[in-house]
Amino acid sequence: MSRTREVFVCSACGARALQWRGQCPQCGAWNTLGVVLQPAAAKARRGGAACFSAENAPIPLQDVRASASLPYTCGLNALDRALGGGLVPGAAILVGGEPGIGKSTLLMQVAGSVAGREQTVLYVTGEESLPQIRARAERLGALSPRFMALATSRLEDVLSALEVESPSLLVLDSVQTIASQTTEGLPGNVNQVRAVATALLEACHRGSTTVMLVGHVTKDGVLAGPRLLEHAVDTVVALEGDRRGTFRLLRVLKNRFGPNEELLIFRMESEGMRVVDDPSTFFLEARDASLSGTAVVMAVDGQRPLAVEMQALVARTYLSIPRRTALGFDVNRLHLLLAVLEKRLKLNLGQVDIYAKVGGGIRLQEPGMDLALVAAILSSYYDIPLPEKCVLWGEVDLNGQVRAVTGHDLRLTQAQRLGYEPVVHPAASKGGVATVAALQRLLFRRS
Repeated sequence: MSRTREVFVCSACGARALQWRGQCPQCGAWNTLGVVLQPAAAKARRGGAACFSAENAPIPLQDVRASASLPYTCGLNALDRALGGGLVPGAAILVGGEPGIGKSTLLMQVAGSVAGREQTVLYVTGEESLPQIRARAERLGALSPRFMALATSRLEDVLSALEVESPSLLVLDSVQTIASQTTEGLPGNVNQVRAVATALLEACHRGSTTVMLVGHVTKDGVLAGPRLLEHAVDTVVALEGDRRGTFRLLRVLKNRFGPNEELLIFRMESEGMRVVDDPSTFFLEARDASLSGTAVVMAVDGQRPLAVEMQALVARTYLSIPRRTALGFDVNRLHLLLAVLEKRLKLNLGQVDIYAKVGGGIRLQEPGMDLALVAAILSSYYDIPLPEKCVLWGEVDLNGQVRAVTGHDLRLTQAQRLGYEPVVHPAASKGGVATVAALQRLLFRRS
């Protein structure tokens, strides 16, 4: 039997150590180092010359055929654009998201579309049975003679099917449910995820098969497993949204074949996920502009401008410490802006509860939302609604100054196209406001 040695692997980040420690030296997590047995590395022979096999010998880059990696469509034009032109042969795409968000539904639609164009597709599932897969494919209209399915939790079965079928597209749902018999541990642990992903990527690269991997997420919303998985794949896609709602957000977090930070909006229907062609005002449905405490921000997510409603409610408090609640953005941003309003506008906000949220269930993280959030808070505080077609954007600093944000021309063009008036933006551009005091005088006629 071959000799083995003990190494300690962190279950959080996958870092290795030769001896046990209470704290991982890489990520700082406590009590995450576990012992793993692995074969001892063979010692290199002295004087041995390195050699290349025929298939691994280096060749001039200009002699590489580019035609073999031309992308093909996945059936959804908007998704093709987000991925940088479509599905690239030999590429690896990691799709993450919460349970029930629609990962399997979207990949089933893509697989059915590819199979419908006479390309072989292999759909591997470790979570469902084949009758369940057929029922979903039937509902989505994805059944096709070239649509192959396999229900297994063994990596060896998947590799054998790849050699026999040589598919154009491999869908693995999910990478945490597949295990290799040559690797220690249960399915889903760090070693198994690393071994499964590495073996599949090598096999798909050799056969020019596009692989789409479904990845689980942790309770914090980040992709589970070692960070190596995100580094190894070519594209990382995340599905977000409220599982109880009808819309889903698809974000491209990493893309070697096109721009990242792309955003698509899908509407979940019984026939599958449908792309929202013009999402500019999608999050303003059923908005009543006659109510106080609402303001519209022209936000930019990736390269797409979106009109999103900011809502605020200022109410008298009966508590010794007033409440501050924020949904859809960081609550620390709310605390910062309230401190600016108290200091610069001489407002007494210590006797009121303040609740703020982003309408439509979307989550915003960009600084351009500050001005709209301030306007919504002032609107609720004075109980005066903003003009019906008013739109705002800008960053508010600690001195109450309104600063410019990226994508100003893109926001302004979209606001004018949608007919918004007045358009309130930073004073760095013509016609803007310079301070929160100027915003107060402009919208509420108060000095």
